[in-house]
Amino acid sequence: EVQLQASGGGLVQIGGSLRLSCVISGMTDDDWAIAWFRQGPGKDREGISSISVITDKTYYAQSVEGRFTISFNDAKNTVYLQMNSLKPEDTAVYYCAATIDSDSHFDEYNYWGQGTLVTVSS
Repeated sequence: EVQLQASGGGLVQIGGSLRLSCVISGMTDDDWAIAWFRQGPGKDREGISSISVITDKTYYAQSVEGRFTISFNDAKNTVYLQMNSLKPEDTAVYYCAATIDSDSHFDEYNYWGQGTLVTVSS
């Protein structure tokens, strides 16, 4: 059974940085994709970034491209989301999720971790 554990959220000032971590256990040797989603107050959940653990192919939503960086540490089975130049609209609960097919769309992720809250405030 694949399990994901997200951490790293917190309170940060506008323009600040945070790094989220997602530790994954139970993955097979397939080309898994790990993604970060977020759900802000009163908003729908959105997929913001993904990475293939085999090819390192990445995707970013327009809302975070250029500010966020996703990476995978194979030795630690951990996916990171480095978030820079944070804005109030980045305030959300952030979730990591996994799917066994790295070509999957965001609505096809089927393993989920618990959320971690990021609050961006002045």
